[in-house]
Amino acid sequence: MSTMIAVVFVVAYACIALEHPLKINKSAIALIAAGLMWTFYSIASPIGVHGVTEQLTEKLAETAAIVFFLICAMTIVEVTDSHGGFEVITSRIKAAKLVNLLWIIGFITFYLSSILDNMTTTIVMIALMKRLLKDHKQRLFFAGIIVIAANAGGAWSPIGDVTTTMLWIGGQVTTLNIMKTTWLASMMNLLVPLIIASFFVKGSVVPPDKIESGSGRTSEFEKTFMFFMGMGSLIFVPIFKSVTHLPPYLGILLALGILWLVGNILHRNKTDEEKDNLRLAKALKRIDMASVVFFIGILLAVATLSANGMLPALAGWIDVKIGNQAIIVMIIGLVSAVVDNIPLVAASMGMYPLAQFPADSFIWEFMAYCAGTGGSILIIGSAAGVAAMGLEKIEFFWYARRIGPLALAGYFAGIATYIIQYRLVH
Repeated sequence: MSTMIAVVFVVAYACIALEHPLKINKSAIALIAAGLMWTFYSIASPIGVHGVTEQLTEKLAETAAIVFFLICAMTIVEVTDSHGGFEVITSRIKAAKLVNLLWIIGFITFYLSSILDNMTTTIVMIALMKRLLKDHKQRLFFAGIIVIAANAGGAWSPIGDVTTTMLWIGGQVTTLNIMKTTWLASMMNLLVPLIIASFFVKGSVVPPDKIESGSGRTSEFEKTFMFFMGMGSLIFVPIFKSVTHLPPYLGILLALGILWLVGNILHRNKTDEEKDNLRLAKALKRIDMASVVFFIGILLAVATLSANGMLPALAGWIDVKIGNQAIIVMIIGLVSAVVDNIPLVAASMGMYPLAQFPADSFIWEFMAYCAGTGGSILIIGSAAGVAAMGLEKIEFFWYARRIGPLALAGYFAGIATYIIQYRLVH
């Protein structure tokens, strides 16, 4: 029966990786895989259905902690966006030369992604590029740099990338330590592509003929206020966890409640029609629930492999065959360019128990960097890349030829930086 479980997981993984050519939503595949794998496990498990149910309940609690966090974070971002809050940043970007704009966009994306998630940051920044650049080919190249910068910026922050968030919530990394130890490597991951790209990007910034105006639903004060409220809510979460030592999902639930209350007070004198698109309840309807369902399915599917002992056994086999933790994690990062990094990291969390590899160990810090940035090498390797692909109609092979080598150079530059830094500090 273990063979059947492994076969289901491998087939599901292949379908998830080939989501676009197969035209089958990966969320459906993940849910089917989770249901089948736990069913097969319960049939063959020596601990019986009752024991399997207890394991499932425990794994569900771990999954729910991540899912609650993601839902709240996505809702906060949607509320900020519905108020036009991101215009606080986009309206202030001024650059005459393309190379200057490239560096400005790169750094804004890098730091914005550390506060938001990398997919949301990519969407915001690509929307900005449509207001700043007329030429579509130039926007394609900038979109590629945005993907690299968003993934690099998310990797060093506990709330910037789903994989780092998973490690943070799971207790594998702590807030200040992951920021301190991976920031420099992530920065190198961005700087190397920017330096190389600067030799090829020439010319002046030519804005579009016509820029669409905002909706006018909110005043400048409301835009600015809700921007800082939204960003403050997200920044509050790691501080809350560090001070109280309570789970992050509780902190973000608290932050979401405060934001909801403040929004109601801010718009209490407006008509129902004026308030309609600004309500937090409306933002809940706009979040990407398909992605949330995918997280539930894939995390529960991977949890089966951990519960039945397959992942710890695989970890032991890999350690014997390869032996070098750094090489193992580097391979995980490269593989994440082809397949989704979420199940990769989830599998790794099950393979290496905290009792053997405690919080802030080399393997967890290095994995946060590699899994977070390796997905930039190919357009389908990260949520940010998939978002950019849809928004700017980026072709797979164009990205692999024009952006992939830049991302690969940045990936290995960051690896070298992290390893040198780790050896100097330790």
